[in-house]
Amino acid sequence: MKSLSLVLTFSLTLISIPASAETLSGPAEVVDGDTLAIRAERTRIRLYGVDAPEGQQTCEDAAGKRYLCGSRASEALAALIGRNGRVRCEEEDRDRYGRVVAVCTANGLDVNAELIRQGWAIEYSQYSDGRYADEEAEARRAKRGLWAGEFIKPWLWRRGEQLPSEAAAGGGRPCPIKGNISSAGKIYYVPGSAAYAKTLVDEAKGERWFCSEDDAVAAGWRPPRR
Repeated sequence: MKSLSLVLTFSLTLISIPASAETLSGPAEVVDGDTLAIRAERTRIRLYGVDAPEGQQTCEDAAGKRYLCGSRASEALAALIGRNGRVRCEEEDRDRYGRVVAVCTANGLDVNAELIRQGWAIEYSQYSDGRYADEEAEARRAKRGLWAGEFIKPWLWRRGEQLPSEAAAGGGRPCPIKGNISSAGKIYYVPGSAAYAKTLVDEAKGERWFCSEDDAVAAGWRPPRR
């Protein structure tokens, strides 16, 4: 009985050991300001400790002019990974959607840190370990990127907060993702997808608009299967 107990204890110990962290590398493409997709792996990677403006989020520059800061963040990330787009990503965690959350390097740079240092993303303090606090402080002092003007922190923007100028104008945020309900279930469509143009949103049926894919997934919608 004692031997059996030792065997069971050893087996349970093995079961409880987490899988080793992944290292993913290869040519990548930019999904948005804080997400990459490694082509060969067909894997989306969320940059650890980084939160960038959403694609349709607007910010104000130093002159008070509004611009699409989410697009600028994506452009900054694309510039960091360069023309060949080769990255090496070390897994730190998995998010609630099962995506790899990683620190990525490209062209000898820590992409996560550099994106924050340039001011086109901020440290995702809710989930980070304070790793990029110095880079954010440097960007803020130098008024780089987002810090040159006014912006809403991305996680607050996703909850509905607006710039004072947007609220004063009474205009709603442009949330471009269409959440449709059909016999196939709750499906969301992003701009550029095959069925996007012909998909209608009927809010009376419970259909709705989303500002990010994360919001859609969290609400119970899924992407189309093809």
